Amino acid sequence: MSSTYLALAGFAQTWGLIYFVAVFLAVLAYALWPSRQSQFDEAARMPLRED
Repeated sequence: MSSTYLALAGFAQTWGLIYFVAVFLAVLAYALWPSRQSQFDEAARMPLRED
């Protein structure tokens, strides 16, 4: 394989992994942030409410 392909593949693998780990940590922090608990509790009870 060409050296250009190997360089681009290595770059994409490295920075792609960093990008997805950062997105995962951001979503995890959003979901577990204490101030969001009441919002998620309300959303969890929504299907059980009778309107």
